[in-house]
Parts: sequence; structure tokens; C-alpha cells
Amino acid sequence: MATGWLAWECVVFGVFVCATSCVPLWRARGARAGGSAKRAYIFAGGGVSTLAMVLSVARGTLGVRSFLGFPSELVYRGSAMWETLYGMILAFPLVCWVFVPVYYRLQTNSVYEYLQMRFHCAWVRRLAAATFLIRQLLNLAVTVYTPTVALHAVLALPHWASAAALTAVGIVFNLLGGLSAAIKADVIQTMTMIIVSGAFIIQATIRAGGPQKVLEDNIDGGRLQFFKFHWDPTIRVDTLSAIVGQLFMSLSIYGCQQTFVQRYCSMNSEARVRRTLLANVPAVGVLFSMSWVVGMALYAVYRYCDPLTSGRIAAPDEVLPFYVQDQFGFLPGMLGLFLGSLFNGALSFLVSNVNSLATVTWEDFVSAAPAFQGISDKQQLTVIKIIGVIYAIIIMCLSLCVGMVGGVIEGSMLVTSATSGALLGVFVLATLCPIANGKGALWGMIAAHFITTWMAAGRLLYVDTSVAMLPLSVDECPNGTMNVFHKPLPVGVNQTLMQLEHLLQNMNTSRVYVPQESAFTTALHRMYSVSYMWYAVIGTFTCVIIGCIIGAITSTDADVFDERLLHPLVATIYNKMPGKKRTYSNEKAKTPEKDSSEKTDVTLAEDLKETSPAKIPSPAVKRREKEQPDPIFATSSSKDAAPTVDIKKAFLSPAKIAITTVKTQPKEEPSPAAFATTSSRHFDAYDTNVRESPLPVRTRL
Repeated sequence: MATGWLAWECVVFGVFVCATSCVPLWRARGARAGGSAKRAYIFAGGGVSTLAMVLSVARGTLGVRSFLGFPSELVYRGSAMWETLYGMILAFPLVCWVFVPVYYRLQTNSVYEYLQMRFHCAWVRRLAAATFLIRQLLNLAVTVYTPTVALHAVLALPHWASAAALTAVGIVFNLLGGLSAAIKADVIQTMTMIIVSGAFIIQATIRAGGPQKVLEDNIDGGRLQFFKFHWDPTIRVDTLSAIVGQLFMSLSIYGCQQTFVQRYCSMNSEARVRRTLLANVPAVGVLFSMSWVVGMALYAVYRYCDPLTSGRIAAPDEVLPFYVQDQFGFLPGMLGLFLGSLFNGALSFLVSNVNSLATVTWEDFVSAAPAFQGISDKQQLTVIKIIGVIYAIIIMCLSLCVGMVGGVIEGSMLVTSATSGALLGVFVLATLCPIANGKGALWGMIAAHFITTWMAAGRLLYVDTSVAMLPLSVDECPNGTMNVFHKPLPVGVNQTLMQLEHLLQNMNTSRVYVPQESAFTTALHRMYSVSYMWYAVIGTFTCVIIGCIIGAITSTDADVFDERLLHPLVATIYNKMPGKKRTYSNEKAKTPEKDSSEKTDVTLAEDLKETSPAKIPSPAVKRREKEQPDPIFATSSSKDAAPTVDIKKAFLSPAKIAITTVKTQPKEEPSPAAFATTSSRHFDAYDTNVRESPLPVRTRL
């Protein structure tokens, strides 16, 4: 590799990274005038366009690992993973119908606070938040590892050096930007990757002999095999596991993950959320398939001259960087643009996810500490940024271990599937299972985590997880015509051990003891052999079944919750079913009459006024008073004095609601309601307008 050519590529790489990083930061700093700095940092201020949000969600779905991992997956293992697209596409409409109507209108910074509102159990909320944190930490480790593979392949740069540089830039980006800057960076990176992928497809197709030749080579080489139903759960991936397994994983990601819910809440209406999610169906389909088409073109180019078999690359994930250097030498700057896309793509993905990690950690864990009670929004934002810096350093350390689990795609899928079941299961219990309570949800999550962790650990320890690669050839490799990244180190042979080889083999085989496997051991090994694509399904059903059983056994009158925390259709169906009806906290409860010794002078005076013949309300007034909804969900204030209720305390501690008397209620901004006042066709049955009562307000102690 010429020194001048390499220097030019490094210049293009540096300029691209600086430009695509500074532009979103400059826009973010300029748009932060007025309003809460904390909410602007977390929710982007609500000023993101629908197209930008579509590209950002699609980018967050695929990540930079798809840009590098999917082409090598097709070249060396075929198109089986391509079929996971079916599950992704099916997940978007289900998220629109099931999850978005339930908690979009909640005015909370963390989606896991909804679980505490529903179950009145802080441990359920913390366990779900911890599940999200662990999953994202491991997935982000894969994301940081991805560009280090390319930099190692091209520049022979150690993985730790690339990870440290990426983390350092990510920390600066995290301190200066926020969700808005991350979304704008996602848009820039998505457009860049589309252009670069298109250039790869066009050049490789021409080099291979045209589109028809590319298609024929992939079919003849066994790379394109779709709709293969093996009905064997131990197979790594087939069509059935790609549809069902990926559907459960995608539902957990799009519907139960703070990273995406945070983006939904940054939009100003629920209709925009639905449009964005449905628009992601074609967007994800196109972006997801582009990486696989790149892999098809690469296979057609290197079908008879495999760079991995010939020793020109050290790992399958290096095939795309090798192709760029080998075939784009005529175009200066292309390699730098490719490396910059990988680096900055991982950077934007890292920053947006670190933002969510820090927000969840603050809202669900740190903010409850006595030392942080009552601090200002500015101080909260400072703490959130410090937490983000700590997470970035942890992710860098974890990224150095990714290479031990089988590469980019294998590591990402294993982590996502093993943690998706419990998270999806607890949200299904909360939204679709009225019988579930806090005890059932907590033990259901614990059981799901135990089962999936046990299976994943057994798979890694006792099962050969190496995936057989499809055959390639080196028959047409020209000698010395291709650039070599780094040759394998020569291995010395110990001549003394070579002479003792036959003697050692005879000694070893003469004392071999083959244990007899019992039926239990065989069944256990069979369980460990189940593909990780099924972990999310197993975990979800475990959590839901155990949660419903324990909820039915331990249900008490204290397990009340607001009916609007269920999906509207589920609440309607459940109320029409026969059997014992559940009591909801938003139903009018009869207040017991106070004893005369407990009444104050003000209360006695009010009683005298109410019993006066001139003050007895008419039946029509009584009907209007009875129709008045619960003040917890009131969205307008009365001119007269009215009881006020702390909204968040009303959900989180319903047994400790304190009703206080307010003498005057000035006409200012109304206090934040538990549910936002944006309209939703799913909530038309719930009237949130409070009618003003003509009666004087009764003072209560």
C-alpha cells in the first residue's frame, strides 16, 4: 500500500468524521434556546421531522453491524439470516396497535415507570430497567467492536486503540449533544451508507459480469435458500425461527425499549408515531436488504478466489474492507469514506443509546437516592451526562470481548434474544393481562431470566457453537496480484514433539474413558442445543404463564390500578366476561362518613350548609356531580377551590393519596396529568374533561 495513497485515505476519513459530527452538534447547540435543557437533551425538544425520525428508527433497528456483518454472513453462511426481515416487518404494526396507545400519553421520562404505575411494585420497574441496561451494554459492545474490525483489517490497528478513539469521540459528543444531535447524525449516516452500499453493488456487479451472472452464481453456490422449514429447534436459523423468533425480539426492541420509546415521545402526536412506525416497514426492508445484496455481489466476485481461504484476511467480517481496498484502488478517498461511515455510524448509535442508558439509570435508580432529592433540572442533566461517560468507558471495555463469541452477527443475536423474553413478557402482562399483579410480574421475569440465562450459558459451555461455512474455492486466485492486509504469523514446529507424536497418541487412546450418557444428560444437552433464535419466545411465554398463575393465586383488593393502564380493547373484553370483576382505582369509591368527634368547625359548618333546605341540590345537579370523573386524570381546573392530587404519587403509591384543600386556584398552566391530553382514537371511551360543579367545595381533612 503506497504511503501517499494511505495518507489521502486518512485525510478523507478525518474530514468526514469531523464534518458529520460537528454539523449535528452545531444545530443542537443553536436550537437549545429556552425550555428545559434536560427535556431537550432527552426528548430532542419535539422538533424532529417525520422523515428524520423514520431514518433514525431504521438506523437504530439495523445498526452499523448490518453494514459490515450481513455481507460476510451471506458470503460464508448463506441467506438464512436474511429471512429475519419477516419478523421485523410484522412487529411494526403490532407495536402501533398494542404498545403505543397504552403509554404514549404518559408524561414520564422512563418507559419503565409505567410498570410501577401498573403493578405498584418498584422491583418490577427496576428489574425491567436493569434488563434493558444489560442488553444495551452488550449490544453496544458489538457496535463499538464493528468498526475496529475494519480498521484492523485495513491499517492493522489494534482493536483496543480503535475502541478507545471511538469512545473518546463518543464522550465528547455525549457531553455536547443530545437526542436531537444523535437523530440528525443518524440521518447523515443513513444517507451516506445508502450511497456507499449502492456504489459497492454497482461496481461488484459490473466486475462479476452483470446482475444475471450475480444471481446465477449465488443460486448455484447455495447462497440463496428461502422458505426452509426444518422443524428442528436446534438449527441455528430457518424460516420458522426467523419469523417467530425475530418477531418476539423485534416486539421487545420496538415496544419495550427506552431507546425507541424515547423517540416516540419526542414526537408531538400519536398519529405521527403511527405514521413513523408504519413508514419504517418499507424503509427497514430496503435498508436491510441492501446489505445482503452487497453480500451477493461480493460472493460473485470472490466465488473462485476466497480471501479467507487464501489467507488474505483473518476473519470473515473483514471481507468487505478487503473488497474496498482490492477493487476501489482506482478511486482515491473511497476507502476513507467507507471507514468514516463505519466509524461515525457506530459513533451516532453509541451516543443515542448512551443517552437512553443514562436517562434510565437516573430515572429508575439514581434519582431515588436521598442525596439527589430536590436538585434542579440543570444539576440532573449534569448527573445524566456523567453517567453517560461512565457507560461509554464500560462499553469500550466490553467491546474487546466480542470476538470470542463468534463475530458481529452471532454476538448481537445471542445477546438480544437472551434478554428479550423477560422484557417483552412483563409488558405483555402489564398491557394485556388484567389478572396479573406485582408479585406475578416479578416472579415471571425472574423465571424467564433464569431459563434463558441457563440455556445461553449451557450453549456457550457445552455445545459446539461454531457455524459450518459454505464452501468456496481458491482455484482462480492469481499469485501476488491482490493486496495483502496482514499475513498470518508463521508457526514454528517442535521437532521433539513430532518424534513423540505416535507414542503420545497410543498412550492417550489406551486410557480413554467414554462415559455413558443418561437420559437426563441427553435431554439437558438437547436443551442447550436449542437455537438462540428461540430464547425470546421461551422467555416471553415463561414470564406470561408464571405471572398469570401467581397473579390469580395472590390477587387481593390492594392490587387496584387505573383501567387506562390496560389496552382499551382488553379492558372492554375483560369487563364483559363473566366472573369476579376487578376493581379499578379510577372507579368512584364511597368515602365513609366521619365520626362527629373527628369533624372540625369548618366541616361542621359545611355540613350545616349542606343540610339547609335552601342548599339541597336538585336531582339534576346530583347526576352532574356523579358524572364528574376522578380528579387524578383531570385536564382542566375549576374556578372554585378543588381538591388537588399529586399525579405521580397517585399512581406509584395509591394507598397514600393525600387530598389537600386549596383556597384559591389561579388560572395558570394546569398541573401535568398522568396522561397527556393528546387525542387518540384508542382512548375515545375515556372522557378526561372535568365538568365544573356549581356546588361549593367541601373541605376535607
